[in-house]
Amino acid sequence: MSNYKTFETDRLFIRPAQIEDAAFLKQLYNTEKWIANIGDRNIYTIAAAEEYIKTKMLHQLEEKGFSNNTIIRKSDQIKLGFCGLYDREGLDGVDIGFALLPEYEGKGYAYESASVLIKEAMPYFKLNKVSGITIKQNIVSQKLLEKLGLRFIKMFILPNDDEELMLYELEL
Repeated sequence: MSNYKTFETDRLFIRPAQIEDAAFLKQLYNTEKWIANIGDRNIYTIAAAEEYIKTKMLHQLEEKGFSNNTIIRKSDQIKLGFCGLYDREGLDGVDIGFALLPEYEGKGYAYESASVLIKEAMPYFKLNKVSGITIKQNIVSQKLLEKLGLRFIKMFILPNDDEELMLYELEL
């Protein structure tokens, strides 16, 4: 895993997700807010979480050099959430996504991790645009995308999906 780019802020380590994050992924992906705002990924066991990390996260990491990152608080090594860059079918540009366990929301961790990805990762990976997608009901995500400098572009639907999403973009 050391061949892949990691990031750091004053308070956080942001490193590519690993198989060892499976229990954490299972916990986060089954929170009420995750399911309401992102959707049920049907990850109810550690084995399912490991498989998801292998097929979704590590596959993209190996292919693109970037993927989902685990956000770890420096002071106590606690895993707070995920923040990453995602290559999504049907999206022009790389999607930036973020999610925290509920007890760590509202403390600036999502902004801190996402802003370092935009500031450092985009030039590092030679990306010239970052996109963000969210549902209309997720006002917190919309505000964070705007705080990161992304602007609302339009409503759209991803391929093989039926939910209308809000598309935000930032040209770099």
